[in-house]
Amino acid sequence: MELPQNIKKRLKSVNNIGQITKAMELVSATKMRKSQQIALDSRPYGFAALELLANVSVLEDLNKWNIPLFEVRKQIKRVLFVVVASDKGLAGAFNSSVFKKFETHLRAEREEWKKEEHLYLPVGEKANAYLSKKNFKIVKKFTQVGDYVTPEQVRPITDFIVGGYLPARAGGEKKWDRVVIISTHFRSALKQEPHVRRVLPIDFDHVADTIKEIIPERGKFADLIKEHHISFIPDKAKLKEYTIEPGHPKGREKVLEKLAEHLFFMQVYHLILEANASEHSARRMAMKTASDNASDLGEKLNLQYNKSRQSKITTEIAEISAGAEAQS
Repeated sequence: MELPQNIKKRLKSVNNIGQITKAMELVSATKMRKSQQIALDSRPYGFAALELLANVSVLEDLNKWNIPLFEVRKQIKRVLFVVVASDKGLAGAFNSSVFKKFETHLRAEREEWKKEEHLYLPVGEKANAYLSKKNFKIVKKFTQVGDYVTPEQVRPITDFIVGGYLPARAGGEKKWDRVVIISTHFRSALKQEPHVRRVLPIDFDHVADTIKEIIPERGKFADLIKEHHISFIPDKAKLKEYTIEPGHPKGREKVLEKLAEHLFFMQVYHLILEANASEHSARRMAMKTASDNASDLGEKLNLQYNKSRQSKITTEIAEISAGAEAQS
């Protein structure tokens, strides 16, 4: 049987780890609630922006106007993959599930991969480490986004993506012809799902799919949708008609171009908000599991320590009794 002093040392170490994980759990819970609230509060605006984007994407005269973000290119030479993960670890399966989804997508698109050049944009230290380890071609990295994502932190990311997509901003040459984002969608505190979304070029079907994915399964917002039979998923048969001012074609192109860039920014911002809320939820659950495991192990070690200590006392009493009998 293990000596009591050795068990006591292990018990002390387990208790110390338990205190650390408990503190991290409480911190993560606070961050989780705040990040969840930010993500959920942004959903009504996100729905409205995406619905507007869907309506604009099917305007009859859109093909006649020069709006590059809506232009479907005949030949896809380069694809930019934006992989959104965390800056820090200890988040359970949050990062690994994103990478697994990404690898599954690459395997599914293997035939297309042979015809295209793939470029990569990591968001988060863990995404950068993963892509670097795989020797993927990283064009730029964005790290240290922060615990609570702000529009100011996301703006450089979308500016870089759009800058490489538009020939006029990429020095006359398109750096990529399609943009795909791999990120985690926040379903609930217990459930987060990684998704692969094509965000550029903008088209109706992909925007409608994004809206469908971000509708919550439960909660106040989900209850509101069910109670009032609200549908945020655009229907091509019931699309709204917009009048674009000013009437001059060049003016309309400028208005739509700026609108498309803003709505694209809102789409990416919302996806990163969802990933941020998912990260804190996953970390909180991971720390809770670690705290529970430390507590269970502490109880077992405490029981083992008492048994070992009792065994030692019994042995000492037996030795004293045997010595007394030998002297008598």
